[in-house]
Amino acid sequence: MSIQGNAVVAQSGGPTAVINNSVCGVVQEWLKGEPPGKLYGALFGIRGVLEENLLDLGRQPSHIIEGLRYTPGAALGSSRYRLAKEEDFARLLEAFKKHNIRYFFYIGGNDSMDTADKINRFADGVDYEIRVIGIPKTIDNDLPGTDHTPGYGSAAKFLAATVSETGLDLKGLVTSNRIVVLEAMGRNAGWLTAAAALAKREECDAPHLIYLPEVTFDRERFLKEVAGIYREYRFAYIVASEGIRYGDGRYVFAGGEKDPFGHVRLGGLADTLKELIEAELGVNVRGISLGTLQRSAAHFASRTDADEAYAVGAAAVQAALRGETDVMITLLRDETAGFYRCFTGTAPLSDVANVEKKVPAEWIAPTGSYLEDAFLRYAHPLIDGQVSPVFRNGLPDFVHLQNFDLPKLRRRLDRDVAGVIK
Repeated sequence: MSIQGNAVVAQSGGPTAVINNSVCGVVQEWLKGEPPGKLYGALFGIRGVLEENLLDLGRQPSHIIEGLRYTPGAALGSSRYRLAKEEDFARLLEAFKKHNIRYFFYIGGNDSMDTADKINRFADGVDYEIRVIGIPKTIDNDLPGTDHTPGYGSAAKFLAATVSETGLDLKGLVTSNRIVVLEAMGRNAGWLTAAAALAKREECDAPHLIYLPEVTFDRERFLKEVAGIYREYRFAYIVASEGIRYGDGRYVFAGGEKDPFGHVRLGGLADTLKELIEAELGVNVRGISLGTLQRSAAHFASRTDADEAYAVGAAAVQAALRGETDVMITLLRDETAGFYRCFTGTAPLSDVANVEKKVPAEWIAPTGSYLEDAFLRYAHPLIDGQVSPVFRNGLPDFVHLQNFDLPKLRRRLDRDVAGVIK
């Protein structure tokens, strides 16, 4: 069922601690046996295809490819470039034809799956045979059709450990700052924020309150709950999603800028809630915003997550070579096994694109500010195990893909920042 031709793999959107495992899975699976052509890596996402910045991954040393299994960031480079104009698709087709690309593997989240679906439909409309496979990744865990998303387990593990550690720091120190607000990523889905609940072992442990985008934020109820926890324990630890909203749909905090896909840029909620509590309750508050730490901490990655990120990359190649296209690889949990076990499957890209999977209402406590045990049973297996990177001089010895066309890349970056950095 395979067709002769070359393949390209690209990464898109925000990286995760394990996204390079998927690249490793694609490369090692493609190079098994006799592949139907070369495998290229597109530098900086779909733009790498448009600008023909392609790296022959088959020429990379094997130890570099294997080292991707513990290296964070986007080894190929990522972007949030949006294919919006007809000429973008025409240029893409020209690049595909020029390099005889017949297989396209796109690693990303909701917007990336929409891009992959559009590429497949465009190619089909002009009768160009290509197999397009989406490979899921996002710490937000909001892709439908899959039990969970590679990248989520490691971010959840890091967040829960951070809450546990900083919660003990708060509890054990006599200071005027006895309330902490930690802001978690996740935009419109609270999966990562909910993972903070994994940190709690005893009733008084952090976190005490968790606020998800799935529950309307009520200012007065929030203040009442914080005050109640503070009175009971003499300290309070709050975890809130960057994407919580008021009843009228407004984000509690949002910046004025938007990304190329039209999403409002978030980040800054911790300071907003800090100021609210201090103004209304008169207690000093410490705000914590982890930012990209949530998706970068490969030194604390989940073994389960890393292995599954590799598995979806390998499964994408297998699906393409047996003739599938316009699908995203999924993870399917075996609920009958009596222990945690997952398999790979597929879902149509059109069913996945631009659809957000939310935390089920029945997994959220009736108060709206904590999680039920059903969520903990779902999430615990996803953070299991550790990844052991190679260390040098006491620090992880991460790898870098070789032979980037540095002059060309430099010119592109200079063009992108022109007029931005004076």
